[in-house]
Amino acid sequence: MSLGKWIGKKYPVNVIIGMVITGVMLLLIVMSFFYTPYDITKMDSASKLAAPSLCHLMGCDNFGRDIFSRVLKGMQNTFVIALLTVIIGTTGGVLIGAFTGFFGGWLDEVLMRIIDVVFAFPSILLALVFVSIFGTGRYNVVAALGVAFIPSFARIVRGEFIKYREMDYVKSARLAGVGRPRIIFVHILPNTFPVLTSSVMIGFNNAVLAEAGMSYLGIGVQPPDASLGSMLSESQTYLFSAPWYAVFPGLMIILLVLGFSLLADGIKANA
Repeated sequence: MSLGKWIGKKYPVNVIIGMVITGVMLLLIVMSFFYTPYDITKMDSASKLAAPSLCHLMGCDNFGRDIFSRVLKGMQNTFVIALLTVIIGTTGGVLIGAFTGFFGGWLDEVLMRIIDVVFAFPSILLALVFVSIFGTGRYNVVAALGVAFIPSFARIVRGEFIKYREMDYVKSARLAGVGRPRIIFVHILPNTFPVLTSSVMIGFNNAVLAEAGMSYLGIGVQPPDASLGSMLSESQTYLFSAPWYAVFPGLMIILLVLGFSLLADGIKANA
């Protein structure tokens, strides 16, 4: 069997496309930590709204700043915020979902009623309320979105624990005198990883869109730092005179979300 046929048989086409897109995006993000063609805050009045060229691959914005450099830093900020958001949401959600799903009873009733109330509100709305109270900035955005994402992960993990806690191997572990923490974190939790991994990728996509939306509204990453969302907000006045100003930041958001969505679909299909 040829390598192409083996890869096609082992990984669906959508997963391969997702890997390629995600790999390229991650490569650009890693590069942004060490190199950008220009200083993202450097203004050049002679290059205001300059079209894409060899000197400025994605053109320049209304201040004469290099769009490619700002897109790289914007992707970095968006990725870091989304990653930290998912870490906070997953950690809190796993702990709440694991203990409520395993123990049940009054603990499950109390915590899940609280989770249901929080889950009834869109995560972006909860984040907006949080930021309006504690202020703007990347760290407040991370905290706001992280807390807002906990309920969705808690519900997913709880459902998986309810399914697995009555399995024969769990009952055997109890009869053998295995401690509850070991049963929760060693015997049951690893079995939730396929579903949880897919959910984490979907959550990452939601975090990317939420961060971009908040920065677009001016309550996320603050100038002069770069954000894909704030770049879209700044570019809307120049949609016809300098369309590249909006196209490239928007394209990066689409590719980030698309890559992880395709990977999540592949994982979910094989779960």
